[in-house]
Amino acid sequence: MKQVKVDVHYVTRIEGHGNILLNAKDGKIEEIRWEVPESPRFFEAMLRGRSYEDVPIIASRICGICSIAHTTASIQAIEAAFGVQLTEQAILLRKLLYDAELLESHVLHALFLAAPDFLGAPSVFPLVATHKDVVVMALRLKKLAYNLAEAIAGRKTHPLTCMVGGFAKMPDINELKALKKRLEEARPDFDAIIKLYKTLSIPDFQRETEYIALKDPKEYAFISGEIASSDAVTTPLNDYLGVTNEFCVPWSTAKYTKNKRDAYQVGALARYNLNHEQLLPQAKKAAAELGLKPNHNPYMITVAQVVEAVHAMEDAISIIDKLAAKGIKDEVPKVKVRAGWGVGAVEAPRGILFHDYTFDSKGILTQANCIIPTNQNHNNIQKDMEALVPKIINQPEDEIRLKLEMLVRAYDPCVSCSTHFLKISFK
Repeated sequence: MKQVKVDVHYVTRIEGHGNILLNAKDGKIEEIRWEVPESPRFFEAMLRGRSYEDVPIIASRICGICSIAHTTASIQAIEAAFGVQLTEQAILLRKLLYDAELLESHVLHALFLAAPDFLGAPSVFPLVATHKDVVVMALRLKKLAYNLAEAIAGRKTHPLTCMVGGFAKMPDINELKALKKRLEEARPDFDAIIKLYKTLSIPDFQRETEYIALKDPKEYAFISGEIASSDAVTTPLNDYLGVTNEFCVPWSTAKYTKNKRDAYQVGALARYNLNHEQLLPQAKKAAAELGLKPNHNPYMITVAQVVEAVHAMEDAISIIDKLAAKGIKDEVPKVKVRAGWGVGAVEAPRGILFHDYTFDSKGILTQANCIIPTNQNHNNIQKDMEALVPKIINQPEDEIRLKLEMLVRAYDPCVSCSTHFLKISFK
């Protein structure tokens, strides 16, 4: 009688706390769960009663990794509520800042969090001895992304200059030109990342699911567009609740979501599957070298992140050229406060992120709802585990544990951000 018991208490190399529980006997699965035990953080409650000027500052604190994404979604929701229109310069600067967000986060995951699994290391630290060039390269690229964000927003984590209607302070064009030069000089680093990932053995696992991401006919969407589904449906942002359909399960403090199927996936692979034709040429070339095509393998999420990082680098270079050609001018954002409701949606590194705000006539927030990318992926992780385990149940227990941990890490989950549910029993 063979019994398999996998109990991973807090998966490592992810943000936040999540558990993997598997019990099986004689090849029959008795129990398998992706659990989120982390205490909820009530950011929506913290936002209520605050002036619109304070809301993005608080919202940025939801995540230290994706703070630019939360800031941008928050500001977009306010702009939608007040009917604020952006200038072309403000849009370009916001996109450039977002390139820095994507670049830093994807490098962090691909080289620090995911790569150790493929290179046989328990963490990034042993790689300092065995793959020092990879670690140094990752640090160099992360610093470049941080410096780009600092030039635009004052700092990468919890940005300072982002505001409704634009920016409180404009970046120095000479500083941006210097950063463009560094971005161009970083191309060999991306070639090295692609070369590394070409040598890695990605687990072959396919489970067809629904993919959801923003889609914009003009570009590979990160901060614009409507909600698109791989099931050939497009939904306006204001109808996002009809897509997400949150619900609760007893083993998770984070809500689950589903659309038409039993689960859906968001993130880099969802974006790639829906928008790959709009990638910039160098990113398309990277995808071809890595053998990345539209697929249903969640382990390929990290490969899609590598391709998106190349796209972000090339996009940043292009935007700086556009800003340099026109010159950066000081702008004073025009904001007329009014009662209203608005939804902001961006593609955070981990997937589509929604901020939903209602304001009174004085610009005080009265209602808020935030739906986090990892919140939307929890259900899909669960369904992936249920489909994967029967295929690997006869492997050694350590192999089963590793593949399940790698599956969770592939999603690059931000678990703390996703905890929005607490059941209280009053006696």
